[in-house]
Amino acid sequence: MNNSKYASVSVVVPVYNSEQTLPELIARLRQVLEPVTETFEVILVNDGSKDDSWQVIEMLAEKDSAVLGLNLMHNYGQHNALLAGIMHVQNEWIITIDDDLQIPPEEIPKLLEVLIEGYDIVYGNPENPEHSLWRRLSSKIVKISLGIVLGAEMGAKSNAFRAFRTELRKGFLQFTDARVSIDVLLSWTANHIAAVKVAHKARQYGCSGYTLRKLLSLTLSMVTGYSTAPLRIASCLGLFSALVGLVIFIYVIIQRFIHEVSVPGFTFIAAEIAMFAGMQLFTVGVIGEYLARMHFRTMGKPSYVVRKKTGNGSLSE
Repeated sequence: MNNSKYASVSVVVPVYNSEQTLPELIARLRQVLEPVTETFEVILVNDGSKDDSWQVIEMLAEKDSAVLGLNLMHNYGQHNALLAGIMHVQNEWIITIDDDLQIPPEEIPKLLEVLIEGYDIVYGNPENPEHSLWRRLSSKIVKISLGIVLGAEMGAKSNAFRAFRTELRKGFLQFTDARVSIDVLLSWTANHIAAVKVAHKARQYGCSGYTLRKLLSLTLSMVTGYSTAPLRIASCLGLFSALVGLVIFIYVIIQRFIHEVSVPGFTFIAAEIAMFAGMQLFTVGVIGEYLARMHFRTMGKPSYVVRKKTGNGSLSE
């Protein structure tokens, strides 16, 4: 790493039950950022933690003028917490990193070195992820859904460890949906995207807040919230079932009038009805998901609500 100074940097960290890692995280972030930028801030967004994370954030903000703490009303989810932090950023570049120290803060300069070349977003992809088998499989499912929504390139590169230009948020300043995907929002304005390999360590404290149910829910939310692919699949299934029904009808007519044989069997009719009914219910379910999204948007449910702030971030420097 050279000694050149980068643009002013804001680090946004979604916090959930991380009272043990936060002091070390802030200390390491300061060590990393002080040599490479003159102005930086760290925004810690407490997303409804059940431990003493907010008390730790208040203590850190009191001791360190670069720390800004946001305490959300309840647990909104990682992406909503990130959005809250991004909307409070004051600097030119934004870095998002998890609070568990699995990706070392010392990897941040790798992102900055690429971002300064003119890219809009730079993702840090773990070289050897220290995840369990089920977590790797569920993450793969999320990657596939992101590929559907964002396109193959960005979907393959996306990761929670990212650096991007603050000006990208101009594209979603008016965003109001309660369900948020930061990568989708960034894709609305980003053009040049890059990715670098970064180290990934085993978790030292606690366990991941993401369960299989939450990851699958996030996947469904992204696909139905930001893509028409499910509707197209439902349309294709409807067309397929109609063609199958037509073929069966022609077969029955041929058997009856040419060969003078009736197609026997209650089982045959029951199977046909069950297949078509299943496809119809699937299609109705998909349409219902989209209608539900529209319904919740009209309710005006916010993406997040900040209960309390602590510290002044870069304003105090």
